[in-house]
Amino acid sequence: MDWAGAIEINHSALSRIVAALVAMLELAGRAAADRLPQPLYRAVVRVLFPAESAVRRLIVIAAREVVVKVPVSRAMPKGRVIAPRAVAEKAKGRISFQLFDTRKYFAELAPVKMSRFRVLSLGDPHLVPMFQPKPHSWPTSRQPPKREVAAADGTVSALRLQRRLAAIKMALDDLPRQALRMARWKIRRDRIQRPVFKTPMRPGQPPGHRKKPRHEVDLVLTECHALARYALKEDTS
Repeated sequence: MDWAGAIEINHSALSRIVAALVAMLELAGRAAADRLPQPLYRAVVRVLFPAESAVRRLIVIAAREVVVKVPVSRAMPKGRVIAPRAVAEKAKGRISFQLFDTRKYFAELAPVKMSRFRVLSLGDPHLVPMFQPKPHSWPTSRQPPKREVAAADGTVSALRLQRRLAAIKMALDDLPRQALRMARWKIRRDRIQRPVFKTPMRPGQPPGHRKKPRHEVDLVLTECHALARYALKEDTS
């Protein structure tokens, strides 16, 4: 299997697709706008979503033979405390490409946290809210997808879209670094007891998959998904 050739071909195709998305915003004069017309926003996301899945699988392929050593974690010095707000503010301006697929969200299968004891209510059970089961919070990777809501003028916020475009472009510009990140992610995931998931690719079809290809990115995603599955199978054998 010519892995280097497969990576080069798909990398070139994805770089061309992402450059076309950036050009769409520039031609519309919206490259740095805070809000976008909803049709333009949807047109970009329709291609960007499968492109992100394809780049994620390209990173899996590139990381198949990468060997790294993760340093042993050390305990925090006694008396030192990191404020959660400081961590959030530091991560707020950081742009990084997500290495794993967002898992599918099924609201009807969401676990609920039940009380330890049962209380029999002779009236309407909704009159006793303290005894109602509380919904369990889902992990970050299983949260329901966030959708941008259009305003009265027909525009939507472009901040998340701009960050996603910047992240995918950064990942394609430095694929070896992303392969190192993926290798470290796998090692850290193996060290976790009973992780929610151990593979970066979710079961079934990849996010953004379409049965009938409409764009070049659909063909690239199909190719990268098949190669990534083969690479993972080869890595575990």
